[in-house]
Amino acid sequence: MSTSTGEPLRIAYSPCPNDTFVFDAWAHGRVPGAPALDVTFADIDLTNGMAERGELDVLKVSYAVLPWVLEEYALLPCGGALGRGCGPLVLTREPGLELAGKTVAVPSERSTAYLLFRLWAADVLPEGVGKVVVLPFHEIMPAVRDGRVDAGLVIHEARFTYQDYGLHCLADMGEHWESTTGLPIPLGAIIAKRSLGAERLRALAESARTSVLMAWDDPEASRPYVRAHAQELDPAVADQHIGLYVNEFTAGLGDSGYAAVRGLLTRAAAEGLVPAIAPGSLDFP
Repeated sequence: MSTSTGEPLRIAYSPCPNDTFVFDAWAHGRVPGAPALDVTFADIDLTNGMAERGELDVLKVSYAVLPWVLEEYALLPCGGALGRGCGPLVLTREPGLELAGKTVAVPSERSTAYLLFRLWAADVLPEGVGKVVVLPFHEIMPAVRDGRVDAGLVIHEARFTYQDYGLHCLADMGEHWESTTGLPIPLGAIIAKRSLGAERLRALAESARTSVLMAWDDPEASRPYVRAHAQELDPAVADQHIGLYVNEFTAGLGDSGYAAVRGLLTRAAAEGLVPAIAPGSLDFP
């Protein structure tokens, strides 16, 4: 494996507070024995595309993109984002808007948020929505506020800030998922090239887990990194973001985490939203 004196490992993750918090210790060479990182910052819709093209060694992606990339990449059992009470929201200008036939903005059609939205719509909107349009996630709330779309599917810190735009939460996709499955909400995954080999993959997973544990042990150490890449966020919102998305499942998926991922991809495949995954493709080497 790459070392601090060798070829850095090429990795891409988002500038969001949960990712910079998780990877701070590793990115700054504080994880003993971990490879040096060559970090690219990119929103998750871009990293999903990188994964589909086989770019970079390690990537933070949506769980929704796994069916297209698992042949080349392995799912790491730590470092990602699952949780409870942290799902995407459907926002509208008017409370209680009937969505049938309306236009909904989403951050990506290859995002977990979109899969959760489609699974929710299949259950509660038999007539379906009128049109789905893709917008960068930071443009969605202004588009709903300004009437350019009827509703928007939002992720990340928008959970904490949508009221500032005068918007209303029509439905919580995570609430629907949890109430119908009892499982945590799978959001973002860490994947690494299978070609690195089983020994290297296990070492990468251990580096990611150690970086998470170090961030928890000394939260102040990560603050400069978090703030440098989330300057538009109020520090209190950044802390809420980290508290929600960095949790026990970040340190290790565990049985319920794996069950959530399998459940999401199985349901989505049954709805024709993603290809079915091969048996054993989620297993870690």
